[in-house]
Amino acid sequence: MTMLVASVEEGSLSAAARKLRIPVATLTRNVNDLEALVGTKLLVRTTRKLLLTDVGGDYVAAARRILDQVDEQERRAVGEFTNPRGELVVATPVQVGQLRVLPVITQFLALFPEIRIQVLQSDRNIDLIDSHADAAVRIGRLSDSSLVAIRVGTLRVVVVASPNLLKKQGTPRFPKDLHEYPRVVFNSPFLSPWRFRHPDANEIYTVADTPRLLVSSPDAAADAAIDGVGATLLLEHDVAEAVSAGKLRFILQKFEVDPLPVHLVHLSRDMPVKLRRFIDFAVPRLREALSDFGRSTTLSR
Repeated sequence: MTMLVASVEEGSLSAAARKLRIPVATLTRNVNDLEALVGTKLLVRTTRKLLLTDVGGDYVAAARRILDQVDEQERRAVGEFTNPRGELVVATPVQVGQLRVLPVITQFLALFPEIRIQVLQSDRNIDLIDSHADAAVRIGRLSDSSLVAIRVGTLRVVVVASPNLLKKQGTPRFPKDLHEYPRVVFNSPFLSPWRFRHPDANEIYTVADTPRLLVSSPDAAADAAIDGVGATLLLEHDVAEAVSAGKLRFILQKFEVDPLPVHLVHLSRDMPVKLRRFIDFAVPRLREALSDFGRSTTLSR
């Protein structure tokens, strides 16, 4: 089962053999033996890639669950469910992970020397099962009801611009004014397209992504906005220092949508002690780290 799952995840028998550090012939023979044992074809092998048959897809899903159970029992046997030791994999968004989550992780590691942590940073939600992640920090509404979620805060979605740009171009009074306004767009799944809420009708208004500059990181968007390239829409914590320093100003505050929730999520309520210790340690500290963000300004409503 391990060889079959590795072959599917790596995309080829040869890549799976390299990952498992075994000869390709050994892996191929074992996959063939498995197909003979279950009495049906699980893989279709082409010159370029592996394809799962319908039965193979169901079998691989079941194999993953079985292997996870075996791994869990082995971890119990070596004490990971009673002593905090072993590796944790934690997925985070890039900027929130760098500024808010990583400091918590470094504090945690200082207290638990037998735990190792791998951090997966991506602004797209990483599947916990496919990535073998133990926990993840998620921004936005949760769509996966199978996850155990603990809310740790909220983050305002704000529009900012430099004082020089506002002096030169004028200050937008309504979201529709942005159609003709220079904009810097951070290409993010939870910030695109730009959305606003009408304060009286409670209707959502969308501004299409027609940027003067399109970037792939919030730092780049904030820097370009400071330089006067255009207004930009980001999470509040991405621009908090620049706003405090007077390099950027909030605009269109009364049209802000509701702040985005931030959750720490994991898969199972029956977890090894290393994960329980991490969650118990991280939750209050993340709440403290995010406590200054997410509040809509009184004047904006």
